[in-house]
Amino acid sequence: MTDLRLEGVSKAYDETDALEEIDLTVRDGEFFTLVGPSGCGKTTTLRTIAGFEEPTEGSVSFDGRSMGGVPPEGRDVGVVFQSYALFPHMSVAENVGYGLRFRAPPNGQTVEDRVAELLSLVDLEGMGNREPEQLSGGQRQRVALARALAPAPDLLLLDEPMSALDARLRETLRRQIKRIQSDLEITTVYVTHDQAEALAVSDRLAVMRDGRVEQVGRPQEIYREPATRFVAEFVGDNTVLEGEVIANDRNGARIDVDGRAFEVPALSDGSEYATVCVRPGALSRTVDRNRIQVGVETSEFLGETVRIHGRWNGREVTLQLADAPDGDELTVGFDPADAHVVASE
Repeated sequence: MTDLRLEGVSKAYDETDALEEIDLTVRDGEFFTLVGPSGCGKTTTLRTIAGFEEPTEGSVSFDGRSMGGVPPEGRDVGVVFQSYALFPHMSVAENVGYGLRFRAPPNGQTVEDRVAELLSLVDLEGMGNREPEQLSGGQRQRVALARALAPAPDLLLLDEPMSALDARLRETLRRQIKRIQSDLEITTVYVTHDQAEALAVSDRLAVMRDGRVEQVGRPQEIYREPATRFVAEFVGDNTVLEGEVIANDRNGARIDVDGRAFEVPALSDGSEYATVCVRPGALSRTVDRNRIQVGVETSEFLGETVRIHGRWNGREVTLQLADAPDGDELTVGFDPADAHVVASE
């Protein structure tokens, strides 16, 4: 197992800054996710860890050992790509055992025993003689995972491994990947643009934007206590209220939004303006504080709940109720304790 550290890592292509001063620590045995929109730098970060890219500035180290100048084959990492990258002329077993041509199997195993062990681990027992084209997308992705794990690397890197799969298969496979990672206790860095996926599988995650890290934390922290408006809006839905601070003490604050005063948690600084986020589940028809009248635009039946999108004073409002509203307007409120103040941008 391996500790991973990135210190001041920047990467520039000509005049474009792909990464800017990335500082990250991934703990031994941790499942760590890089999440963010397309073009935010998460895959470039992963490629820099793997050694496919050299940082323009900064350093990457494994267990305190600098990886500067160390090629990918010298870094003891297993990489699973979005495209699977299986060899079509090889059987499943030959694909899984490919890396064992260059490195002996762990614990004195034979190649055949190691391949059989990995196929069992990814639930593909008895499929070693099949060709990749005979497998489903999910099965091919599990072959790619087994191949990456075959040499027993210290670090596993996964680059959007499930983006080409349908929603149900993604959910099944992500549970399998998390189980395997937990069983092997292998340090893992996972890249995805899917916020729900990141929250579901990660021990911790880093939300990235424009080549920088916006926030690092456990899934619960990122969701419940976003540091910035970008994080709040990217990781789940929010109703965002921006306004002038008209009162603030240890018992709470009040902000003026379009002439309407809202009670919110106490502010930790003396800012004149505040940005407050309210998650959909915090807006309720039964709460009698901070009430607003929402014009309903669309509603989505999600099984257990109904997601409603509407507007108040031209501002987007998203809420989640047990059933759909009867008309095109409804009145909801929220408890000040359920609002979260984020850094204004």
